[in-house]
Amino acid sequence: MIAKSFKWIALGASCLTAPALAEPMALLDRHGSRVAVEPYAPNIVRVTIAMDPDLASAAPGEGPNAKADATGWTHRSDASGDVFASAALTLMIDAKPWPKAPTQMERYFAPALPPVSLSVKDAAGNVLTKMTGWEMAPVTVNGEKTFKVAASFDSPADEHYYGLGQNQEGYMDLRGKQIDCSHSYDAPAGETVCVPFLVTNKGYGIVWDNPARTLVWPGLHSTTRFQSQVGERVSFFVITGKTTDELYAGYAKLTGETPLPPKAGFGLIQSKARYESQQELLDIAHGYRQRNLPLDVMVLDWFYWTRMGQLDIDRSYFPDPKGMNDQLNAMGMRSIISVWPRFEREGRYFEFLKAKGWFLHDKDGHPIDGLPMRSDRAGALIDSTNPQAREWFWGKIRDNIASQGFDWFWLDETEPDLIPDGYQFSIGSGDRYHNLFPLVHTTGVAEGSERDRPNFRNMILARAAYLGSQRNGGLFWSSDVKSTWEALERQVPAGLNFTASGLAYWGSDIGGWQWPSGPKAENPILVDPAGATAMDASYPDYPELFVRWFQYSVFTPTLRIHGQRPGTALWEYGKAAEPILGDWLRLRYTLMPYIYALGRHTYDTGAPFMRGLFMDFPNDPKVSDIGDQYMFGPAFLVAPVTAQGQTRRPVYLPAGTAWYDYWTNQRFEGGQSVEVETPINRIPLFVKAGSIVPMGVQVQSTAEKQALESIRVYPGADARFTLYDDDGTTNAYRNGGIKAELVWNDAAKSLTSKTKLPSGQAIAGLVQVVGQ
Repeated sequence: MIAKSFKWIALGASCLTAPALAEPMALLDRHGSRVAVEPYAPNIVRVTIAMDPDLASAAPGEGPNAKADATGWTHRSDASGDVFASAALTLMIDAKPWPKAPTQMERYFAPALPPVSLSVKDAAGNVLTKMTGWEMAPVTVNGEKTFKVAASFDSPADEHYYGLGQNQEGYMDLRGKQIDCSHSYDAPAGETVCVPFLVTNKGYGIVWDNPARTLVWPGLHSTTRFQSQVGERVSFFVITGKTTDELYAGYAKLTGETPLPPKAGFGLIQSKARYESQQELLDIAHGYRQRNLPLDVMVLDWFYWTRMGQLDIDRSYFPDPKGMNDQLNAMGMRSIISVWPRFEREGRYFEFLKAKGWFLHDKDGHPIDGLPMRSDRAGALIDSTNPQAREWFWGKIRDNIASQGFDWFWLDETEPDLIPDGYQFSIGSGDRYHNLFPLVHTTGVAEGSERDRPNFRNMILARAAYLGSQRNGGLFWSSDVKSTWEALERQVPAGLNFTASGLAYWGSDIGGWQWPSGPKAENPILVDPAGATAMDASYPDYPELFVRWFQYSVFTPTLRIHGQRPGTALWEYGKAAEPILGDWLRLRYTLMPYIYALGRHTYDTGAPFMRGLFMDFPNDPKVSDIGDQYMFGPAFLVAPVTAQGQTRRPVYLPAGTAWYDYWTNQRFEGGQSVEVETPINRIPLFVKAGSIVPMGVQVQSTAEKQALESIRVYPGADARFTLYDDDGTTNAYRNGGIKAELVWNDAAKSLTSKTKLPSGQAIAGLVQVVGQ
């Protein structure tokens, strides 16, 4: 195969830098429909369909960053069509007969496009999916003559669907739903985020290669259909795997690995909208230390600046930010600061950016300033699709903010909040690139940090994502959700589908972001609100809600308190809540050796560690639509309590294994539902038989070296767990770190490791076998 580089070709649009790609393995002609086939790995193949052969042969859009690789693939043609095969899958592009003259009915209804159909089989010859047709319908969008483009796939009755980013409608299985795959802060149930990676329970996933707003109907009327609102071709990747983890390894290969966050990112992150002064922020930090409560990161949210877009720090309220950060460091803490992508007209940089053309703009080149539908006049959006603009943006963050000792950056409004539809980016219309902004905006900071702070581990708090955003070190969260029980209930399936989209790090504003306000409690309140200052007297069950939200969040990838309320620190929810919250916070830090090892495993494999049950129990059909329970790593089954006054809840224990109640060590067989007591200091928590759980001694933050307190073994099956540690802050983890593979032999009832534990301790004396 002759190596060749392709330019991205798009009607009326220039482009971001695309990776150099090999020539498609084949460019087929189906009576005028051109079909390009491009393998990326034995289990990854891209199919592109267009009328224009150059468009069919062109590179993917932004997001995928791998190089095509046809090693091990073969191609043959026969009367039935073209067959492309590897050791992992077979792709068949069906032959099509010469088109006959249409009937009278077909003249009226038949599509004008020459038809294309294909099928994908696994290595054993089982059909995984069939594409039954494609569509291009002419439209004019944002003044540009273009098309709606679509493709349809067969959907068997027992096929289930997950992923596609963040949707807060409250369901787990996407089958039979309409998913509006587009970033929308104003989505009725809570912000939606589009990551167009659809994962099935049938051994394959589809990465849809189009950044425009895309409607997806998974399994509706026995068909799965993708329809993008702007485009001139259909382009998608099929990833196959015997397990879901093989699908996520394929996604990581295609779009980039997930970096290991700094260890502090796994600890408690304390935030509020907003700390009014340097003294207020430091008082909260000292409050944690005075109460002997662990804390890793303090966050400085918005309006610390003199004007939106000044990219400065108001010294009237934060007179010595460097000294403030030095004090945090001395307490074993780090800092995150919010940096917004918008610029007020009165700010120092507005005219410069306008002259450069580095704002989202209208057709006449005028910057779009504010959001009329929300009476928002807070500035124009920097055009991060322009590499020069994002390089400039990082430079100002580095020189004006990072120089003051701030460690990491919170890139808010990454949807962006200033909706691009109807306007223009430097690379083309906002409609064509509707979903792209969070990828390119975080890319600028990630690349700048990598270059200018090469031995300091990057981490970015971001409100939206797209294909590949995980490679920029993002911690994502569910946006400005309401502070209600309903909002908490919706978080659980929303987070599970987000991580099912290949992005492992997700969390929520613990307690909700909006001002605490909810319906009157219908059940007896389980937490006495006496002494609480986080809300007013009209919401007496809010401390109970916060406790339940916090308990859930201890078992999410990130643990971050945030919200628009008078107080957010643990002691501001009342005398009854504080000791419960303290116990759960200490449990998070007890489990830090386990959790940090999960982060390393994600870096090594691409697999998320907050996992919908469908991932680990594919042979149990009862788990396909369970969205209120999940696995946290290989050991823990978590069942959050999300209803006010709830003191019991059912928990389904997946079949194929036994389970231990974490609180009582009682053993249960899988494949049954059990009713579990849920007093306010507990949520249902089970451990799978055949699990190894390392547990650490208490520390004030992850800056402290943490010894192991114990290694718990839950017997019933052989088990392996790779314990991991490193310095927690540098990029040295890319070259190793310290690993020890713990091996449990269930028959011999012994736990061994061929290497020393990262803590330097001996295994002897640490092992606790549950039930013995």
